[in-house]
Amino acid sequence: MLSRLEQAQKTWGGSDKAIDKWLSERETLLVQYCKLSGLKPFEHVDKLPSAKELHNFCDELLDYTSAGHFEMYDKLVGTEQPEGAHLASRVYPQINATTDVVLNFNDSYGESPDDSEFQNLEQDLCTLGEALSQRFELEDLLIANLAEQTKTKDSVSA
Repeated sequence: MLSRLEQAQKTWGGSDKAIDKWLSERETLLVQYCKLSGLKPFEHVDKLPSAKELHNFCDELLDYTSAGHFEMYDKLVGTEQPEGAHLASRVYPQINATTDVVLNFNDSYGESPDDSEFQNLEQDLCTLGEALSQRFELEDLLIANLAEQTKTKDSVSA
């Protein structure tokens, strides 16, 4: 996921301030995810994260997810164009499925999880990681769509 993020930043970085901000938020979220799940480049820790760490992560997770739905997706797709509407109809349901995973994770760990919920944390982080990976891939399709629209508009204007 981190290498895909670096590629996205390299490819689309600087093309749009909102995209730059959103990719930066994605990076923050990924770093927190890696710390919680003990993935490289962070060392695995044998202790469970604190409720506060999980709460903070869930806040970032919801902020990122909300920004996608309420600030970015329609801008990226350009639903006024037939191609954009088709892309939205194909991609949005898949993104919504990943949103369900995010919301389920938040429901379990966002507010003072009890000890019994921590026994599923490793599996829940794995499920969340898979959903985030899929989500980022889909979001990158939307960003690529905007880049292509911009490129097409620029070539028509020239």
